[in-house]
Amino acid sequence: MTRAGHETWVGGDQHRRHSIPYPRSRGGNASLTSDVAACIWIPLFALRCEERRRPELTTIPTAILAAEHGRRLWLVSPRARRFGVKQNMTVNQAVGLCPTLTLCEPDPVYYEEQFAHLLSALHNVGPVVEPAELGRVFVGVDGLDLLHGPPAQQVQAIIQTLVAKRCAYERFRVGWGRGKFVAWVAATQAKPHHAVIVRDDERAAFLATQPIATLQLDPDQHRLLRQLGLVRLGDIARLPEAALMSQFGNDGRRMWRLASGMTSSPVVGRETPQPIVATLDFPNPVADRFMLSHAIDRLIERALRHPRRTGWRVQQVRVSADLEQGASWVAAATLQAPSADAGHIAAPLKVRIDQLPPTGAVEKLTVEFTAFVRGADDLQLFARDAASAARAGRQRALRAVVKELKVKYNRSGLYHIVEVHPWSRIPERRYALIDYDP
Repeated sequence: MTRAGHETWVGGDQHRRHSIPYPRSRGGNASLTSDVAACIWIPLFALRCEERRRPELTTIPTAILAAEHGRRLWLVSPRARRFGVKQNMTVNQAVGLCPTLTLCEPDPVYYEEQFAHLLSALHNVGPVVEPAELGRVFVGVDGLDLLHGPPAQQVQAIIQTLVAKRCAYERFRVGWGRGKFVAWVAATQAKPHHAVIVRDDERAAFLATQPIATLQLDPDQHRLLRQLGLVRLGDIARLPEAALMSQFGNDGRRMWRLASGMTSSPVVGRETPQPIVATLDFPNPVADRFMLSHAIDRLIERALRHPRRTGWRVQQVRVSADLEQGASWVAAATLQAPSADAGHIAAPLKVRIDQLPPTGAVEKLTVEFTAFVRGADDLQLFARDAASAARAGRQRALRAVVKELKVKYNRSGLYHIVEVHPWSRIPERRYALIDYDP
């Protein structure tokens, strides 16, 4: 492993040019895919955003409160960790360990805006961009050798683009490799504003030395792996695949294939309409949940009428609120069944408001459709009758519930009431219950 300029190379000749095809479309959904990926990772992204607008936070212990639990910590700065402060600690515990700890109210709308700037900058490098989570995004680099040159020059183009777009403050790290997992692991090994490139002939050796923490598993699975004496990906790769499957099921197969370098998930970029946004400013701040739910209904109806939505069903929806005192609140939902029905789209957002309401009065409310799928039938594409759309949405929701019940209980447990002998004097003979399967 050698270092040259802003990049770190893993194996191979950095001047060798690869022949890589252009990104290709998979299926009929106008999806661009790329087998080779570059991962841009910005640790503690939200905390870096706070440090940008409040530079004094860079020199003091800092933590951001969790939006769901205002008395617990979400992100903790390295300076605060030196005092023993950890994520998910209560405020009392953290302040007891670090009396000088500075607490920041979460501002998810601001973080999303900064992340959107990052995505916009990366689209200048290549057309295939897939955000994974706040602060982590993948760029497909298949075919970019004809534009930027070999991998060394591709990652240099990414770094230069982010610096030119004033993204340097976020201390980004870049990883390059075949598949999203290899690129992500490479990014975790890079230094700020540097890149690690993992070539195909070095992929297995590189992964073997990485800790199992790079696998996205639940805490119980990580604990079980450590109890079995497995601390690195190489330890997992040396085991028989069947042994891991017997212990972990399908998760065992997945972790074995990732650790062995046999799985290379492509980067998927989708050509969909630009997000559709509808906004409402309240003359007076509103804290009543009923009024907020009613406002969400009106905003969704307005967004559905947007001409850009024609021919598309909504898959992901997001509602954000600007609160008093400069704070913000955000909730997002991914619909299991993409829909153009206002009630179906609003339902998960209303549940979120009931479970985790805004922590203050709302001054501005925004609904945004962020992801779409092509309409599958005439009803979704062209229907303007709200009652028909509502009935179709309820029918789809009912079919989804029946499917889940069958998977869990091998039967739906739902019945349809049918008249048999309506003239009978005995009520039990008048009707019959028939298994309902919509």
